[in-house]
Amino acid sequence: MLKSISLDRDEGTQLAELFRLLGEPNRLRLVTACLDGPRSVGELTALAGISQSLVSQHLRLLRAGRLLRQHRAGRRVYYDLPDCHVRSMLINMLEHMREPDEGEEENES
Repeated sequence: MLKSISLDRDEGTQLAELFRLLGEPNRLRLVTACLDGPRSVGELTALAGISQSLVSQHLRLLRAGRLLRQHRAGRRVYYDLPDCHVRSMLINMLEHMREPDEGEEENES
């Protein structure tokens, strides 16, 4: 549970950096692709529709931001979400985005 809702300067900078990482559409697609479970680099490359080298660059940034983690199984590398916080935040934001705008509902009546 959060002790306080207010952010100090360092927390504000760190949180803004996480949102900056997620603000790039390809990185956001890579993270949301992992909502259903671990994905291999090959799967992520196919889902994102970009080159494997670009996927690798994005994955490096997402790992550094602790938005994704990697693990190996044999020769394959898999990525998944590090904890329930990232998953919950993304699911909540997707649900929010897909909700009809309250103003739209009134205009349709």
